[in-house]
Amino acid sequence: MSAQDTSPRKPSLGLALTPVILTLLLLALQLFYFGDFTPQIPLAIGLAITGLVGVYLGHNWEGLEKGVFHVINVALPSVSVLIVVGMIIGVWIASGTVPTLIYYGLIILSPQIFLAAAMIMCAVVSVSLGTSWGTVGTVGLALMGIGAGFDVPVYWTAGAVVSGSFFGDKISPLSDTTNLAPAVTGQDLFAHIRNMMPTTVPAMLIAFGIYVWAGFTLVHGDGVAFERIDSITTALQDNFSISPWLLLPAVVVIALAIAKQPPIPSLFAGVVLGALTAALTQGASLHDIFQYANSGYTIETGISEIDSLLNRGGIQSMMWTISLILIALGFGGALEKTGCLQTIIAAILTKVHSFAGVQTAAIGTSLATNLVAGDPYLSIALPGRMYSPVYRGMGYSTLNLSRAVEEGGTLMSPLIPWNAGGAFVISALGLGIASGNFENLLYIPLAFACWLTPVIGIIYAWTGLFSPRASDAERRDWVENDRTVADMTSYGYESQSETKGEPEKASA
Repeated sequence: MSAQDTSPRKPSLGLALTPVILTLLLLALQLFYFGDFTPQIPLAIGLAITGLVGVYLGHNWEGLEKGVFHVINVALPSVSVLIVVGMIIGVWIASGTVPTLIYYGLIILSPQIFLAAAMIMCAVVSVSLGTSWGTVGTVGLALMGIGAGFDVPVYWTAGAVVSGSFFGDKISPLSDTTNLAPAVTGQDLFAHIRNMMPTTVPAMLIAFGIYVWAGFTLVHGDGVAFERIDSITTALQDNFSISPWLLLPAVVVIALAIAKQPPIPSLFAGVVLGALTAALTQGASLHDIFQYANSGYTIETGISEIDSLLNRGGIQSMMWTISLILIALGFGGALEKTGCLQTIIAAILTKVHSFAGVQTAAIGTSLATNLVAGDPYLSIALPGRMYSPVYRGMGYSTLNLSRAVEEGGTLMSPLIPWNAGGAFVISALGLGIASGNFENLLYIPLAFACWLTPVIGIIYAWTGLFSPRASDAERRDWVENDRTVADMTSYGYESQSETKGEPEKASA
C-alpha cells in the first residue's frame, strides 16, 4: 500500500464542524443550564471527540498527540508568566506594594475620572511591560481596590482595566502576541504596530470618552461614601506600612521592561524585590514569604472590600486557570492536526469574493478560534498562516491580515470567559464568576476598547480606508523568500488578474 493510500484524509465540512458544534453545546450545557462555570470538562470531552474524528480520518495516536502537544508547547512561556504573576500578586500584597497603590489611588484620584484614569494607567504599564496579564494581576488588582473604595461597580472597573491592559499588549514591541502576528504573516514588527494605530487609537479615544461620561454619571462628588474611603485607608495603614518607597518593586519591573529585558526574568526580579520589601518593611519571615508566593496572602481586617481583594495570589491560585489553558490548547491543537479548522476556513474563503469579505472573515476566524479553541495564540497563528497566501493572491499587504488577527485574537481573548485570557482576567481580578457572581460578566461589553477595535477594522475594510495594497518592496519579499501566493481562481475569482498584479515569480 502506498504512502498516499495510508495518509490521513481531509475532513468534509460537516465532519469538521461536528467536534466544534458538540463542544459548544457541552459548554452551553455546563455554563448556562447547570450554572457551573468550569469549562474544563466540556473542553476535555471536545478534545476526545476531535481525537475520534482524527482516528476516523486515518490519523494515528502518535500524530494526534504530537499535534496536541505542539500547540501546548507554543504557549508554555505564557503559562510560565502566569506562574510568576501568581507569585508577584501574593508577594506584592505582603510587601505593601499593592496596598500602597490602593492607598494613594484613593487619596489622589478623583472618583469621577477614575475609570478613564484606570484605562490609561493600565495601557501605559502594559506597553512598558509587554504583558496584559502582568498588568491585570498587579496594577489592575490595585485599581479594583480603588474602584471598590469609590463605590464603582466591579464590572465597570474590570472593563476599564481590561481595555487598557490589552491595548498595551496589542501595540507593545515587547508583547509576545504583537511579535507573533507579523511573524506568521511575514511582516515587519514596527510596520505592523504602525498599521494598527488607525483602529487602536480611535477605539481608545471612544472608550476614554465613555469612561469619563460613566464616571460623572455613576459617581457624584457629593455622593461618594467618604466614610467608606476613610475606613479603607485607615485599615490599610493599620495593617501595612504605607510609603512611596514600597512602589520600588513595580518601578524596577517597569524599568527592566523599558530596557527591553525578557519579561519572565523582569517579573521574577519583581518577586525578589517584593520579598525583600516584605521582610524589611512588613516584618515577614522567610517562611511567610514562601507561603505568600505559593499559596497567596491572607488577611482579616474586618473591612470586606480589603479582605476580598487582598486574600489572593500565589502559584496555586493560578492552577485553575493553567488547567483550563492547557486543556483548551490541547483541543485547539487537535482541531488543527485533524484539519478541521483548515476545512472550515477554506469553506469560508469560497463564500467571499472581495477584500472586505476576506478581511471580515479573517477577523471572524480569529474570534471563532478564540471561542472554540480557547487560545489567543492559536487564534493568531492559524488564521495568519492560512489567510496570508489569499491576501498575496489578491494583491493586498498582509499588514491588513496581521492587524485582523490581532483584533480578533489578542483583543477578543479576555472577553471570552473560557478562553485563556478571559479565565485569567476573571481569576486575577477576583470577579467570582465560578461562585455565581455572573453579573460581573458585564465587564465584557464594558471593555469598550477591546471590541470597538475590530468593529472599526471591519468598517475600514468595507470603506477601503487604511487598507494598504502590497508595496513593491513587499512583492519583492514574496519572491525572494518564496512566500506562497494563492491562485484566486480556486476561490471563485474569474481570473488571477483580479488580484491586480501579484509578482510574476512568486510561487503559486
